[in-house]
Amino acid sequence: MSEFKKLLLVDDEPGIRESVQAYLEDNEEFKVAVASNANQAWELLEQDSPDLVISDVMMPQVDGYQFLKRLREDPRFASLPVVFLTARGMTSDRILGYQAGCDAYLSKPFDPEELEAIVKNLLERRDTLSENSSGNSDLEKIALELEQIKGILGQKPHLSGATSTTVNIELTPRERSVLDLVAQGLMNKEIASRLETSVRNVEKYVSRLFNKTGTNSRTELVRFALKHGMTN
Repeated sequence: MSEFKKLLLVDDEPGIRESVQAYLEDNEEFKVAVASNANQAWELLEQDSPDLVISDVMMPQVDGYQFLKRLREDPRFASLPVVFLTARGMTSDRILGYQAGCDAYLSKPFDPEELEAIVKNLLERRDTLSENSSGNSDLEKIALELEQIKGILGQKPHLSGATSTTVNIELTPRERSVLDLVAQGLMNKEIASRLETSVRNVEKYVSRLFNKTGTNSRTELVRFALKHGMTN
């Protein structure tokens, strides 16, 4: 699983492309591909589908509205989150953008922090919808693991008093926070909310915990952590 989200930035102004790409890629969560026009953007889309598109509206040849219309008519990209950037801030233009199917609208000049916040919000919303539609089998598996974790937690005094041993595994503060919340029986979405981060980041930390402890499931991870005194 990739540790970063793929973004596609489409803008005919080189300064905007360079500054936005540099700002967003300064956050290790993002990898940004850039295109100077809609036709070039479409070529990049067909090579490697991104997780989100940021597009200027006023572009030569094919403008943002036409580009978005083509996206929404293609089943591959129909649900792809799209943020519009434009120097035009009139209400009628915003309405036109939303009617075309954009998810957010930001007028130039804009604060890059606001753009980053919008991007994160849209991606987290998409992750949440994806989790909710993942299927009953996944939900049943998670429910079973939570029940197992609750059972383990009921045995914690015995484990810590009789069989607890200490292992020398280096955990970052964030990994330890995630581990403590996993041990409390929280799901990734709940952990993300508690730590004010994305579900994808939580998945990344849980994966690291699996690797560091040599475990393969949340149940095994909690057993290991309790046995070796790794939780609070």
